[in-house]
Amino acid sequence: MRPSMTPSATSAASIMTSSPASTSPVPSSYFTHSAYSGLMVAHIGLMTVAWFFILPICKPQISIPKPALTTLTAVMLSVARSRLALVTQIGFFVLNAFGLLVGTIYNGKTPDLYENNLHHKFGWIITWVVLAQIIVGLLGPDANGKDIKEALVEEQHAFRPVNTNHMTRYQQLHPQGVASMHRYSHDSGHGTEPDSSRSSSLADLHEEKDGETDSLRDHAHDFTTADIGSPTLLGTAKLQGVVFGVSQLIPSQVMKLMTAFYDTVDILILVAGFVAILTGFITYGGVFRGNNIFNGLAHSVKGGIFFFYGLLTLGRWMGCFAEYGWAWNVRPLAGMVSPRKAKVPSAEFVESFVIFLYGSTNVFLEHLAAWGDAWTAQDLEHVSISIMFFGGGLCGMLVESKMVRRYLLDASFSRWRSGQDQGQYPYKEQWTPPKTYSFPMNPFPSLIILLLGLMMSSHHQHSMVSTMVHKQWGTLFVGFALARAVTYILTYLAPPTSYLPSRPPSELITSFCLISGGLIFVASNKDTVAAIEGHDLNAMFIFTVTMGFTAFLMAWEIIVLAVKGWALGGGRSRFEDTPSV
Repeated sequence: MRPSMTPSATSAASIMTSSPASTSPVPSSYFTHSAYSGLMVAHIGLMTVAWFFILPICKPQISIPKPALTTLTAVMLSVARSRLALVTQIGFFVLNAFGLLVGTIYNGKTPDLYENNLHHKFGWIITWVVLAQIIVGLLGPDANGKDIKEALVEEQHAFRPVNTNHMTRYQQLHPQGVASMHRYSHDSGHGTEPDSSRSSSLADLHEEKDGETDSLRDHAHDFTTADIGSPTLLGTAKLQGVVFGVSQLIPSQVMKLMTAFYDTVDILILVAGFVAILTGFITYGGVFRGNNIFNGLAHSVKGGIFFFYGLLTLGRWMGCFAEYGWAWNVRPLAGMVSPRKAKVPSAEFVESFVIFLYGSTNVFLEHLAAWGDAWTAQDLEHVSISIMFFGGGLCGMLVESKMVRRYLLDASFSRWRSGQDQGQYPYKEQWTPPKTYSFPMNPFPSLIILLLGLMMSSHHQHSMVSTMVHKQWGTLFVGFALARAVTYILTYLAPPTSYLPSRPPSELITSFCLISGGLIFVASNKDTVAAIEGHDLNAMFIFTVTMGFTAFLMAWEIIVLAVKGWALGGGRSRFEDTPSV
């Protein structure tokens, strides 16, 4: 049973309609429900700290994962096998548990003001999924396909100190050294060791020292057992032993399924966290009801894509995806990376493909909110934008295709080149490919986004606030395109020559414009704009809050990746002696 609405709540809720002409009010929201607001603030604070600050640091990964995945999941302490990883994981689940508890108490004390909302269901699902991934990460195989127990044993053997007195005595018993203890796989071991004529004398020596050898063997067995309290991947040998016992009971087929589950969550965890936070705002504000779900979903999905595009762009500037040549660096040779990574296309090709995919699919979705009604001029404008994305993305992919570029050379220079191959023309340096061929410089992705920004900056809306909000993120997208143009000018004048990221400063501007523009894009939906107007706010409120949050988020992303580097180097950088880094 819904409680009666106060006049202020009714006024605030009545403006959240599907269109300005609509006068039918919608139910009240948690935002306008003042009772037990302290519990809601506590729930939001705990979940923000847990999912935004601690999870990117503590996300459980047993070994260094694939670089493409580490970027998407913001890399963590446990990637570097830091002892702090377990502590941060525990801290995350403690905060998350308290957040869930506070949220449950709040739901029990307040009426259901948003029936069948996605946030309540999705929040519980993602919590259990992350918990399951942590358990799988502790028990499953590492990135190299080895069981975790094997990886930990290797780690113990590699770093276990050996007593010098025992080593000296062992060398007296085995004068040929440690290398003589190992045979080739085809060696039977019967008199085929180097200097086998001395085997009888060595046997006598072994018999004389039998008791002492047994003692040394016992001590060598101790080397394979971790001392209680000594630093290991899981913190202590007791916990490590528990993991050993459980992991030995898991069949190999089940382990493969666990690994597939782990990798899948690894890829989707950031997107899932974004969805959880976004649905929380939607539920709290009581927006996207009825037919407005289509408008809200369109803005959220499209704006979210640009938001993550900005995060990845900042990651490229920092050096992520360098093995693919995406970090504004020279792409490593095929022998330096795996064959799979050597076949990954350029970043510009991926950007063009995403633009092409968006245009080819969204052209069928623009009329979804008014299905069965007559097409309006605004619907046709949106379809035209989708066609522009389709054609622009296709052009970008063709420009990045090595096969197409070779055929273009054949179309213009095949006669000259065939004559040069036959010796008719002397080979000259003029036939050497330009240096610019070694690095992709494709303006189509930034051109499409530039045009999108110009269109949205002058896109007619039903109110002044909505027009200004659209102009804000449209102008930011124009800023992205101009900054990317500066990047291409710099790389055209001086193409990268190092495997290290060149870090063009203009890419910091591109990432800032994409992140902030994507967030304002999400907030430019009809319901949010109506709420801004209903609370006597203006478009600058959204703009200023987004600018501050974007700057903070970029700083946090840089810190998170720096924490990974600090943990991998054990607190000391491997590039301390490298000048100008």
